[in-house]
Amino acid sequence: MLIDSFGRLHTYLRISLTERCNLRCQYCMPAEGVELTSKDHLLSTEEIIRLSSLFVGSGVDKIRLTGGEPTIRKDIEEICLQLSNLKGLKTLAITTNGIVLAKKLPKLKESGLTSINISLDTLVPAKFEFMTRRKGLEKVMESIDAAIQLGYNPVKVNCVVMRGLNDDEICDFVELTREKPINVRFIEFMPFDGNVWNVKKLVPYAEMLDKVMQRFGGVKRLKDHHTDTAKNFMIDGHCGTVSFITSMTEHFCSGCNRLRLLADGNFKVCLFGPSEVSLRDPLRSGVDDDGLKEIIGAAVKRKKAAHAGMFDLAKTTNRPMIHIGG
Repeated sequence: MLIDSFGRLHTYLRISLTERCNLRCQYCMPAEGVELTSKDHLLSTEEIIRLSSLFVGSGVDKIRLTGGEPTIRKDIEEICLQLSNLKGLKTLAITTNGIVLAKKLPKLKESGLTSINISLDTLVPAKFEFMTRRKGLEKVMESIDAAIQLGYNPVKVNCVVMRGLNDDEICDFVELTREKPINVRFIEFMPFDGNVWNVKKLVPYAEMLDKVMQRFGGVKRLKDHHTDTAKNFMIDGHCGTVSFITSMTEHFCSGCNRLRLLADGNFKVCLFGPSEVSLRDPLRSGVDDDGLKEIIGAAVKRKKAAHAGMFDLAKTTNRPMIHIGG
């Protein structure tokens, strides 16, 4: 069911729990905002668990909860608890902006959350407010420290690098890894509807790595798994690590093992592909598990070998990132 026509086995499902967010990051949400799906058209907890059990039963062993901002969903602890009890699931992760994570994290850990990615694009308070259109840098830093104290290792910090905005902070982010078990992940700026992507804003991986190597000694490449989205490095004397996600300049489609379930129940086999198929509608119309598996399997079989190049992606209609899920 989860092997595509190029022989790629998909073992990683990203589930968007909500389209809502408590930040308004410029690369994620258009300045004018987005129209949100009505609540009755979003997946319920029961529907999320049922679909997740089908995926896990078909070989998915890692689930990542995304949004919007997943921590603002009121029943996130219950969702985590039910997902973590699915037989065969090895990793239950979350990608969060960290604004309310610190106070929720002890309960989330008790509920089975095993891995954390925190999105943070600047270490400068005024710049944080400009980029996210909200205050909150202190709360994000508090969440990073809370995750470390609770034993998460590494705590992954996702940083989308944009020229003229935060590319001057690359080495400051690397400093976070010196004393703490943090994996800073620098992400190339990607085009989505409404985020005003421009190639001039893109800072290529090679340029980012060069900045790090000029500042820090003993930068060494680690051995990556063939399904990794990131190129991973260690730095002599640093407790943490540094990674680069090179979606634009060096795609990693050949090892892709990821699938996406959106908050409205649409199923997406490629982040950059506009193609989606509803699982919510057949589920609500009474289609049984075998029927749902057929729909999922057919969509996986249609997955392309690779996504388009960055200039074609910039012209391709796709949903805003807040609809797709980070």
